[in-house]
Order: sequence, then structure tokens, then C-alpha cells
Amino acid sequence: MTMPAAAPRPALFLDRDGVVNVNHGYVHRAEDTAFVPGIFELCRSAQALGCALVIITNQAGIARGHYSAAQYHAYSGWLRGAMAAQGVLLDGIYHCPHHPEFGIGACRRACACRKPAPGMILQAARDLDLDLARSALLGDSVSDSEAGRRAGVGLLMLLSAGASAPPTPAADVQTARDLASARDTLQQWCARQDRVPHMR
Repeated sequence: MTMPAAAPRPALFLDRDGVVNVNHGYVHRAEDTAFVPGIFELCRSAQALGCALVIITNQAGIARGHYSAAQYHAYSGWLRGAMAAQGVLLDGIYHCPHHPEFGIGACRRACACRKPAPGMILQAARDLDLDLARSALLGDSVSDSEAGRRAGVGLLMLLSAGASAPPTPAADVQTARDLASARDTLQQWCARQDRVPHMR
């Protein structure tokens, strides 16, 4: 008897620097990492809501030669472990190592993955069988929300305290003053989608 295929699931897409970890500039070492307050609570709530957790991050530090691809991947492995220790299991980490102007060698090029292009989100959707219309994205810059918009992500959120957050976001973008506010917005949006009961 053939089992029916599982339905695509929603995801919470997270920018990394400024959303998951404090953005000190080109963070690539564990000792330089400070987690943004509320990130673990947000991610655990998203998991309880049935969302995959996916980080999508522009890593111009690779393109500019500040650190190597190997160093980046080692750091990502550490990050997975640090978050798992807090009950947060990442389903994917996608990065863009390119920069169209300041990249070195093969990393200097226009590409389909660097936000605001939607390439990382679309690749994650293919790899993880995600329903983008039922998914959410949280970033701290307009390039994050634009990438989500181009990919067809259903809920777009921006941290209003983000260094690159626009003073007046687009009409389809929800602003969040902090990660606790983003968590509330995500829960309310999921409840309206009739996916899960409202969490208390």
C-alpha cells in the first residue's frame, strides 16, 4: 500500500547576523558570538508551530577574504550545536559567498543567491519541500524582506531596531521591535492560517 506523500511544510526563514547573533561585523568565530535575546524562544515556538527553521545569510566576508569558506562552515557547525543545546534544531543553513563589486576571484560576481535575490529561499524550498506561501521570514534589512517577497513567502517581518531597517517599511512587511514581538506576530499569523491552535 502506497503511503500518501507528506504535504510541504511551512518554514521560518531567519537572517543570521542581527537576528540570530548580534552583528559585530563578519562574525565567524564562536568566541565572538552573542545571541540576540529571545532567539531561542522564537525558534522553539516556531518548531512547536510545525515550522522548519532555515537560516539564509549573505556572507560577504568570504567574498572579501575576511575568512575562508572552510572557516565559515566550521562556524556554522558550531552554531548548529550551540542552538541544538538550547532545544533548537536547524533544518538548513544557506549562505551566499558572493559580492558583485568587492569579491575576490570567483566570489566577485552577480548571482541569484545574494539577497535581495530569492535564490537561497527557493533552494531551501526545493531541498526541504517547503510551502513558501505558508512560511514566514524575519530579517533586519530591506534586502531580507525583498528576498522573501520575490520568493513568495507569506509573512514578512523586519526588526525595527535593525541597523538597515527602513524607517517606513513596505505595506506588506510587519515590523517587530524585538524577537518577542516577532514571536507574537508569528503565532497570530499561524493561527489565522488555521494551521495550529493559538499558542498561549
